[in-house]
Formats: sequence, structure tokens, C-alpha cells
Amino acid sequence: HSRNRNYKAEFASCRLEAVPLEFGDYHPLKPITVTESKTKKVNRKGSTSSTSSSSSSSVVDPLSSVLDGTDPLSMFAASADPATLAAAMDNSRKKRDRDDNSIVGSDFEPWASKRGEILARYTTTEKLSINLFMGSEKGKAGTATSAMSEKVRTRLEELDDFEEGSQKELLNLTQQDYVNRIEELNQSLKDAWASDQKVKALKIVIQCSKLLSDTSVIQFYPSKFVLITDILDTFGKLVYERIFSMCVDNRSVLPDQFSPENVNDTAKETCLNWFFKIASIRELIPRFYVEASILKCNKFLSKTGISECLPRLTCMVRGIGDPLVSVYARAYLCRVGMEVAPHLKESLNKNFFDFLLTFKQIHGDTVQNQLVLQGVELPSYLPLYSPAMDWVFQCVSYRAPEALLTEMMERCKKLGNNALLLNSVMSAFRAEFIATRSMDFIGMIKECDESGFPKHLLFRSLGLNLALADPPESDRLQILNEAWKVITKLKNPQDYINCAEVWVEYTCKHFTKREVNTVLADVIKHMTPDRAFEDSYPQLQSIIKKVIAHFHDFSVLFSVEKFLPFLDMFQKESVRVEVCKCIMEVFIKHQQEPTKDPVILNALLHVCKTMHDSVNALTLEDEKRMLAYLINGFIKMVSFGRDFEQQLSFYVETRSMFCNLEPVLVQLIHSVNRLAMETRKVMKGNHSRKTAAFVRVSDAFFKAAISLVPEVPKMINIDGKMRPSESFLLEFLCNFFSTLLIVPDHPEHGVLFLVRELLNVVQDYAWEENSDEKIRIYTCVLHLLSAMSQETYLYHVDKVDSNDSLYGGDAKFLAENNKLCETVMAQILEHLKTLAKDEALKRQSSLGLSFFNSILAHGDLCNNRLNQLSVSLWHLAQRHGCVDTRTMVKTLEYIKKQSKQPDMGHLTELALRLPLQTRT
Repeated sequence: HSRNRNYKAEFASCRLEAVPLEFGDYHPLKPITVTESKTKKVNRKGSTSSTSSSSSSSVVDPLSSVLDGTDPLSMFAASADPATLAAAMDNSRKKRDRDDNSIVGSDFEPWASKRGEILARYTTTEKLSINLFMGSEKGKAGTATSAMSEKVRTRLEELDDFEEGSQKELLNLTQQDYVNRIEELNQSLKDAWASDQKVKALKIVIQCSKLLSDTSVIQFYPSKFVLITDILDTFGKLVYERIFSMCVDNRSVLPDQFSPENVNDTAKETCLNWFFKIASIRELIPRFYVEASILKCNKFLSKTGISECLPRLTCMVRGIGDPLVSVYARAYLCRVGMEVAPHLKESLNKNFFDFLLTFKQIHGDTVQNQLVLQGVELPSYLPLYSPAMDWVFQCVSYRAPEALLTEMMERCKKLGNNALLLNSVMSAFRAEFIATRSMDFIGMIKECDESGFPKHLLFRSLGLNLALADPPESDRLQILNEAWKVITKLKNPQDYINCAEVWVEYTCKHFTKREVNTVLADVIKHMTPDRAFEDSYPQLQSIIKKVIAHFHDFSVLFSVEKFLPFLDMFQKESVRVEVCKCIMEVFIKHQQEPTKDPVILNALLHVCKTMHDSVNALTLEDEKRMLAYLINGFIKMVSFGRDFEQQLSFYVETRSMFCNLEPVLVQLIHSVNRLAMETRKVMKGNHSRKTAAFVRVSDAFFKAAISLVPEVPKMINIDGKMRPSESFLLEFLCNFFSTLLIVPDHPEHGVLFLVRELLNVVQDYAWEENSDEKIRIYTCVLHLLSAMSQETYLYHVDKVDSNDSLYGGDAKFLAENNKLCETVMAQILEHLKTLAKDEALKRQSSLGLSFFNSILAHGDLCNNRLNQLSVSLWHLAQRHGCVDTRTMVKTLEYIKKQSKQPDMGHLTELALRLPLQTRT
């Protein structure tokens, strides 16, 4: 039995009384005045004490101190110390390095970006060796000498001793052992330098440089070059910074653009000493590499030092007989030259043309005999030149005039067996230069001898350029046809896919879905036999990424006939999921308008289902969040307009497909609620039409939401942590029941159909064993049923008739309502009985008092049975002394206060029957 409510009167009685407030002189933004009192005790016995009170003063604004320079930062800046000078020197060095490289812009690909690729590509399984010239222990630094000349003589003797000393050879090293040993030498260099053992540091650099003359395991030479030049770079940087630091006194540093006149004599002498030491190295290769590593130090000696040294070092390379060793030496010289003097193009050009003069050595008898001894074929040998040649060509062609590039290309064309040169030209020259001459390059490729360097690699290099720059429009189709004639004839699947991957981007960029479909069909044809696609997943992924990068209209993309069959080649689950993620990321990024295209929906549902089905017990939480984000992004972009039933059908279908991802279920619940609100907004017309429409659509929405409740998992992810879901489910269900107040009953489903359906779901849900959440939900249901029994409901939807209008206080409706109340109350009382155990008595008291308060707020206590039940609950709450006495006192005071309200006199008698428990 619910009591009748006058909501307007209750609102009025709860409204706060407005009381005028006079601020007087007080204002929150007015400066605060603080009075400080100090008490000082002279001795412990308190024989003398004094108390002083400071005068009132306004608080000083800490920001105002900035204006007079007394803030901490200004004071710190004013008190410069040696550390400040060191920092200034460091900043000066960084700025100077930037100025040195100012001619080299961001369009120049740095060596650092090539390093990792070389190490990954040029590997070996053969055993490697390192020859270490350790030297003897005589003449170690530590012999005390006072004269500078004696010190210099001692160090020169150490170098001689190094060259004549004992040799230690490390044999049978694996590639990883070799890399580790080189890294140890690099660290030893740094340690020796830090401990002021400069000669030892130089010895390490020399012995490492000598390793570059060894081509016994020729396939590993490019990677060896990268590792050794790292040590040389470290050495060159240490020497330069050492000399630069000698130019700094306690009060100044070198200017950014210093000249030799700014360098003091001590620094110059030290610099010359280093060059003299290096000049005493007898072997050509270590002498060349070590001097090249400190080329920048010539700036301390003369303005023309670098420009004079570069031609001399270029001529030194002519003395290296092995063409592979020679071209890598030129590559290192070009690299150093681009770093310290990129404007000196003459030496770069000289290296290029010198290389062309010696190019024929590659096909000479000496090289051929060496390859026979090592069992290396020419097609495996020639690619070893590519990193060095590509770098030399890149340095020479950087911002070079068209005339020079044309001359270089013509010189390469005149040489026989020039496929290797042609490949380096296409790898290093500007893409625009290559693209405008695409047909000329295709003609040169056709004339190349394929025995040494395969033509498909040349077409691959050409394709890489055409992905960056556009050829003449009139040549585009002919270029594709000429290239694909060669590509499609390739029998080796790896050769084919490496080349096809590059040309897919050209096709997508310049042609329609028809040509793209043809290319995809050809890839499927070549990669399907013998499941060749299993060895080429990276290339196939790259093709997919290029296709979706150019086809942002997914209706066009999925109309490409071979696109979905292409996806079927991704049989490995992890790779297939990654591809699906890429597709969804592009869709979310570029799909501007909601869609209901059935082709898009069916295809993307399949893609999302693939991602969802990959989730298992081992899936990381971050991965789950990412998958949920992508699927939710797709769900948000699906809209059927005002076809709400179709929209709801889509939500129901997706719920069954994506039940393993909690954020997706939450998104679907929000989507259903949002759809209900949109339905309410667009409804127009008279009350009866609008109410009927609201009943028809909202009934379907709420049924869908109710059906989702059993699928709520026990644990959900909140801010990266797994937490029980019951508290969140409780909040949701309480809000859900509150929403049902406005929903009119469906004429075909009976009285309070949705309330009963939701109660059945709550009853069947597997709650935690020691949980009281179900009873708290039942308490909320009682509040709802009480509100439903009123003549006028607390809130409504505009122009929609709720049950208060439909039933108009009908006795049958009220009887059904009361009957449902009794059922819910019986469930609550049954649960309270189960808590009559020692470990659950506190919960019983808490729930009993909560139920009492609900009856007090919503029940008609004039009813004898309800009145008696409330008294029993009061006693139950206090029975075991588990309830807070102050809460009981305040509750009783509230009842006595309410008894003085009109029509509430019966509470006076109730208050007399509610004793307070006394404690001793």
C-alpha cells in the first residue's frame, strides 16, 4: 500500500529559504591582512621571556618579485658559475653543428636511417674472425717525463710497438659474437679516453680499421663496415670535443662560426699532434679511415684545411686494390665530407668519377677468382656494392644541377654490364629526375645483361621512384604495361612479390579500381600455389595498406572484386587481425558520414568479427581496448536514419557477434538509449499517435537493453584495472527502473510487462554469493511501484501519455501494482531471514534499516500490516547492536517531525512504538 504523494507540496517544503547576506567591507578579492605574533623563550625555566607582535602587513605577491629581478630564476641567472659556462659551451657546440649542416636539408636521407637496414640485410651464418694486434707492455704511459719532446717520443714508440707487437686472433665467431666483440671495443675506446689513455684509444681505432681490409666472409662486409665506422665516428667526436674544450677558458667560449685565429696555440699544437700520430700509421687502410674520422679537426688549423685534405684522401683511395673495399672507403669519405663540408662538391664528384673508372674491376679475373674461392655467385656479390654506391650517388646528386645528373647518367650508360650502376642511379637520384625520364630508364633496363643483376630489381627501383614522383601522364599506362610484362613472368614467388608490392602503389595512385583489381588478381594467382603467401605476409600487408591508403571510399573499395579474396590469403591469425585493424583504422579516420550501405556493413562486420574472435584468455588488456575502440568506431558510423527498427536490428545483431568485449556491450547499451531519445525527438502528431509510436519503438529498445543484462561479465576493465561489475550494474538497473516510470504499457503485453521482464532478469542473474545488490535493486523497484500508483507521475515525456494517463487510477491496475509490491517485499524479507547468522548480522541490520526507510518514505503506514512490518524492521535493525545509535536517533526525530505535517498524524503513534536500544 503506497501512500499518496503531493509532489509539488513536497518540493516546496524542501526548498531552501533565501536569506539576504550583507558583505560589508568583506570581498573575496580584497588583499588579506595578516598579523604575525612571535614568542621567544630565553631559557627553559622561563625566568625571562619576551613576546613581540609584528605590525599588520599585506601579503606580498610572489609574482611581483619578477619585476624587480629578485625572483629565484633571475637570481640564478645573475650568479653564473663554471657549470653555466659548460652549459653555454654545450649549447654553442649544438648550434655550431646545426650551422655546419645547414646546407644539408631535411630532404637528404641521413646515414643513420640506412644503418639498421644494412645490418638486417647483410648477414651470414659462416664463422668470422678478428685479428687483434695487442702490442707489448713496454713503454706504457706512466713513465714520468718532464720534457714535452720526450713525452711525444714515448707515445710514438708506443705506436711502433703496437704495429710490431703480438697478434691475437679470435676465430670461429658467430655473427652475434662478432657484433658483441665490436661493441666491446667501442666501449673500451670510450673507457680508455675517459681514463686519459689517448694512445690506447688510438690503438683500438687502428686495429678496428684494419678489419675493413678483410673480405674473407664477403657477404658480411657491408654490416662490418657499419659496425667499424661507428667506432670511427665515436673516435672523431671525442678528438674534436677534446680540442674544442681546450679553446675554452673560464670566461668565454669559441663563437659559433670560429676561425683558426680564435684557436689558442695549445689547442692547435694538440690538433697537429693527432694528425702527426695518424700520419705515422704505416698501413694505408687504417691511416685513411682514422684521418677521415677526424677530418673536422682541420677547422682548428686553417680555413682551407678541409678543402685541401678531401682531394688528398680521395686520391689515397686509388691505392686500395679490392673494388669492394675501395667503394666503401669512398662511401665513408663522402659521408664525412657531407657532415663537415657539404658545400665542397668537387671531391664528391671526383669520388664518383674515379669509381666509374675502376668499375670494370668488378668483372675482372681477380674478383672472379676470389668469388670462386668463397663459393659466391655474381648475383649474390653485386648487391654488396649497393649500400656504398647508393650513398656515394646520393651525396653527389644532392641538389646537383640537371646538367651534372644528365652527365652522370650518360657516363653510366656507356659502361658495359651497367645494371648495378643503373640501380644505384635510380636509388640515389631525385625521384622527379627519374620519373620524367621513365621511358628512357625502361629502355636502358631492357638492354641490361640479366646474368649479374636481375632486371626485376631494376624495375623495383624504378617503381620506388614512381611512388614518390609522377611520370608524364601520356606515359603512365605504357610504363605500367612494360613493368608488369616483366613482373608477371617471374617464377620465384619472393622475387615476384617484392617487385609487385612496389608497383601496386603506382597502380593505385594513377589508375582506377579496374586496374587495381587486375593487379590484385595477378598477385593471388602467383601467391596461392603451394601456399607461397605464407612466406610473404609482410609484403602482402604492405599491399593492403597501400590499397586502402588510396581508396578512402569504402563502397568503391569493397566493389573491387578481388579485394576480399585477397584478404583470404592471410591465414595466420595474428597477421589477419593486424590487417583487419589497419582496415578499421582507415575507415574510422576517413569515413566522414554515417553509412547504411549493405556492402560496407557486411564486409566490415566480417572484419570486426575476425578481430573479436581473436580474443582469448591470453589477450592483453591493451589489445582488447584497441579492438573494442575499432569496433565501437564502426558501430557509431552505422545509421539507418529514421528506420529505427532496422537500426535496432543492427544493434541486436552486433551484440550477439561481439559479446566477448565489454566496452562494445557498453557502447551498444548507450546506443540503444540514444536511439530511444532520438525516437522521442522525431515523433510528431497528436497524443495518441505519438504514444502509440513511442510504445512500439521504445518497447523494442527496452527489450533489447533488458536482454543485454545477463551478458554483463563479472569483471570489467576500469582505467586499466579489473573490477567487479555488480556496483556498476546496480547503478544502471536503478536508472533503468526509473526510466520505466514514463514508459506506457504495451496493449498486447499486459500490465507492467517491462518491469516484470526486468525483474525476472534480475532474479535469474548470477549474483555474488555474499552480495546484497539484488535486494538493493528490489528496494528501488518498490520506489518505482510506489511512484506508479500515484494519480500524477513525478515526470513525463512531452506529449507522450504514461500509465497515469492511460489507466487514470484504475483499480485493476493498482491491484496488479500492489500484488507485484507484495512479491518484491516477500523476496526482500526472505533474504533478510537468510542473514540471521553471526557473520551476516551487520548486513541484516543495514538492510533492515534501509527497508524501513523505504517503507517510511513510500508506504502508507495507516495500513496495519505495513505499520506492523515497519515496527518489526525497526527492532530487527537494533536487535544485535550492529546499527549506529546516532542514525536511529536521527531517524526517530525525523518521524516525530513529520508527524506534525498535515495528514501525517498517524506517525505519532508509530513513533511511540519505536524504542531506542540502550547500551550498558
